[in-house]
Amino acid sequence: MSGQTGDAWVEGPDGRRFWGRFGAAGLLAWHPEDGVLMQHRAEWSHFGGTWGLPGGARHEGESAVDGAIREAGEEAGVRPADVEVIGSSLYDLGFWSYTTVVARAVRRFEPFVADPESIEVRWIPIAEVDDLPLHPGFAASWPSLRPLLRD
Repeated sequence: MSGQTGDAWVEGPDGRRFWGRFGAAGLLAWHPEDGVLMQHRAEWSHFGGTWGLPGGARHEGESAVDGAIREAGEEAGVRPADVEVIGSSLYDLGFWSYTTVVARAVRRFEPFVADPESIEVRWIPIAEVDDLPLHPGFAASWPSLRPLLRD
């Protein structure tokens, strides 16, 4: 069982701010025919208007996998039974970390906007991801994440 929410900013030694007192995690859900599940971020959010992964702050004691799947459920209606985790990628700054949890959709499902943090959520064909205005963190990690999407 996870503890208190991690919904708060963490400030690094250089003054940059990152969301999630206990780190953050996002779900890179992939379906071989439909592409990757992407979230168009609400304008009021950090890097609003960009596309990224459903995700957010981890709770105290919560694993990255549990946090990513919980957040994807809260933001895009993803159920744990919809996906099978196939890997992860860790971005660790020492004082804060972000884990991208890579999962294959085990069945077709229709994501939906489940909270006000999204303008829309939808499957994007892999070849079209680079054409979107991407969240800077996701844009930087996408080239190393893309090869993890496999049967």
